[in-house]
Amino acid sequence: MKQPYVKGIIHSNNQISTNIYELKIEIKGIASNVYYGEPGQFYMIRGWGLDPFLSRPISICDVSSDMITFLYEIRGKGTYIISKLKKGDTLELLGPLGNGFNMNLEGNIAIISGGIGIAPMIYLTKKLDANIDFYCGFRNEVYYVEKIKNHVNNVFISTEDGSIGHKGFVTELFIPERYDLVLTCGPIPMMRRVVEICKEKVSVYISMESRMACGVGACLGCTIETISGMKRVCKEGPVFLGEEVVFHD
Repeated sequence: MKQPYVKGIIHSNNQISTNIYELKIEIKGIASNVYYGEPGQFYMIRGWGLDPFLSRPISICDVSSDMITFLYEIRGKGTYIISKLKKGDTLELLGPLGNGFNMNLEGNIAIISGGIGIAPMIYLTKKLDANIDFYCGFRNEVYYVEKIKNHVNNVFISTEDGSIGHKGFVTELFIPERYDLVLTCGPIPMMRRVVEICKEKVSVYISMESRMACGVGACLGCTIETISGMKRVCKEGPVFLGEEVVFHD
């Protein structure tokens, strides 16, 4: 049976950095006694009529007893429309969708995020029972780091302009030999570099991003190349073993 879109009520929708917004949806406005998702999963979200035609996929950032939190960046018409919605407005949501991160992990784990890729890693740090070091990279403005400090051992920050933390890329701070597993989400060039650094040293799981139409695997619009063939980010992913993904220049 096709999963229907449901309505959620906006609790808050606040700008926290340039073009970056925190959106909180009241769970009671969606339904009761349902499953709201695991770290790495996402929702298809829309807050308009027919234009634009496609909904927007946004990762789960956090879940509490009465709220789902999303962190998103304005990248086009859809997310711009969402950014203008206010407390009490309604959104349509489809989810949770996709395959998230394995929660049965232990040992020393490095989480590496780049920019808005920090979003799904917030919920991940709260739910993992492991020793975690968090590496987060930004262009210049740093955001949301305070949400993770109580759930990890160490936080390492980099900014490309050097305004906060290490000046340069977050991958320059990372030493793979220190860890039993690496989990990453962010720009494709960053995740490609993480996979390269970790090759034959430690396994990496990456959370991929792709333009999506349906979000449920029917349209094949979000397929990526892997060593075992084409796979759908929305269905087989978004989380993939890094060594399986074929990165293209």
